[in-house]
Amino acid sequence: MWAQRLGRALATHTRSSSCRWISARIVNDSNIEVRPEKDSRPLTFPGVWLRDNCLCPDCFHGTSRSRKLDWDRFDTKVRPVSLRTEDQQQDKQLVVQWSDSHESRFSLQWLQERSFEEKRQQSYLEDFYRPPTEHWAGAEFPTIARHFSYEEVMQQDSVLLEWLQALAVHGVALLRGAPLDEGVVRRLAERVGFIRRTTYGEEFVVQAKPGAQNFAYLSLPLPLHTDLPYYEYKPSVNILHCVVQTESAGGSNLLVDAFHIADVLRRDHPEDFERLSRVLVDWNDIGSEDGREFHNIWRAPVICLDQQGRYTRVNHSVPQRDSHFNVPLSEVLPWYESYARFVRLARDDAHAFKTQPGDVLTFNNIRLLHGRTGYDDSERNSRYIVGAYLDWDIIYSRLRVLKKKGGHGARQ
Repeated sequence: MWAQRLGRALATHTRSSSCRWISARIVNDSNIEVRPEKDSRPLTFPGVWLRDNCLCPDCFHGTSRSRKLDWDRFDTKVRPVSLRTEDQQQDKQLVVQWSDSHESRFSLQWLQERSFEEKRQQSYLEDFYRPPTEHWAGAEFPTIARHFSYEEVMQQDSVLLEWLQALAVHGVALLRGAPLDEGVVRRLAERVGFIRRTTYGEEFVVQAKPGAQNFAYLSLPLPLHTDLPYYEYKPSVNILHCVVQTESAGGSNLLVDAFHIADVLRRDHPEDFERLSRVLVDWNDIGSEDGREFHNIWRAPVICLDQQGRYTRVNHSVPQRDSHFNVPLSEVLPWYESYARFVRLARDDAHAFKTQPGDVLTFNNIRLLHGRTGYDDSERNSRYIVGAYLDWDIIYSRLRVLKKKGGHGARQ
């Protein structure tokens, strides 16, 4: 039986088209159907989920916005026994009496934002949780790569949001006009959250170094790779600030959307795709930095997938691929053939461009492969890049906060 209560506005329905209406009923003893408008489609909510998400002070800590319901005693067979609706000044309220003698209140807005309708859930996941990625071929780079003013990113939240959104969707964005000092990457990282520290410190300098402990610190061509594949939680986003650029013909950046390469493999070479997404590879890094020795190892496929078959990460670095290969003998040669195809496809699709002093290149290290053409290095012709990392957890958090401030995101 529908439980209905009309607010004061309903009494003047014939005179006002802005009146508000809500009704609710218990379905199958355990679910609750809420009809936000008289002729609207009802929204169905599982009773156990509503009881679990009660917002009263006994069940929910408002300051931290955290559930504090005692789950040691929670009864999953709890059911609603009666309903009523109330007309509050700002919103309609659903009031539920439960079989455990507890009472819960939920605003209509809160319920609508958490509707179990597929369309609403998809909107939340794509617009607020994490924007869906758009993959691109190398020839499309000039079209998809957005440019932003460094100063505007630092001063305007709306531009900061656009930059982070572009980074999330396409995996790359370029900032122009940054000062030529070594503090740029830290200031930019702290505009978002904070720097991710690694074995090589917080900020790092990419330049040719005698006795280099890392392949990147040579002036030789740097093959396409992802940084630090030997970390279980590898840094997510690279920030590379060009302070000095070589005047030689080399020193160009190379970028490839590895998710696009994975798309090609999945479509055209499914056996290679299956192998590269299944066989575990040992990635390692052995050395020392600032007097500290390290030996990092992580085992993961080249193409990492979630339970729904979506890409979560790509690992690729020839220098950091360990000689330990812990697979059956029968898997070795087929894997090498599949990996060679992946490398060829990536190399053929690489987009080359050269950053200039004041440019800050930002890109997704979990998704993009990057490299560099070789260059002549001398005292009069050097290349000086300052880098740092950010983690996606920090970026997505900042993005959601900015969206909420701008009125574009979900509420707590």
